[in-house]
Amino acid sequence: MNFCSHCGHRVRFDTPEFDNRPRFMCDQCGTVHYQNPRVITGTLPVAPDGRILLCRRAIEPRHGYWTLPAGFMENGETTVEGALRETVEESRVMGKNPQLLSMVSLPDFDQVHVFYRIDMPDFSFETTPESSEVVLFHREDIPWDEIAFLTVKVTLEHYLEHLDSEHVPVLNSVVHRPKQMG
Repeated sequence: MNFCSHCGHRVRFDTPEFDNRPRFMCDQCGTVHYQNPRVITGTLPVAPDGRILLCRRAIEPRHGYWTLPAGFMENGETTVEGALRETVEESRVMGKNPQLLSMVSLPDFDQVHVFYRIDMPDFSFETTPESSEVVLFHREDIPWDEIAFLTVKVTLEHYLEHLDSEHVPVLNSVVHRPKQMG
């Protein structure tokens, strides 16, 4: 950030007296510009026969890889509303009975990913501009080497680990950027 979005003057990056971390600050109008993590919200759709729905990404990032339907939460919606909206946008699935499944913090990317397990009311789904393929997978057929995001992988693993349990606990986890080799 170079300029204040309120008055247009240059900003500086410094720690305000009343704070504990550096922020962009405008000395002209006094505005402190806070930058906060973005929330990605999505679902793990389960068909009536127990298969899990995955979408092959038709867009970047990770074009061509498999993922759960998810995306950025919009202003004015809850995490559940965002997750269900993204599921429709990416698979045309009208999910039911959302249950919080995982919340994964990605501090290196300033993001939090929240996934809900949902029931698919039937076997209706289709491709969309965001998904080149939409497929129901038995647990043994999940394409693990082609999963787009680590948060999706840990969410799937968590769900499958507790699949036979009476209650699936909520996964609360942290994922860090992989260390560079070399």
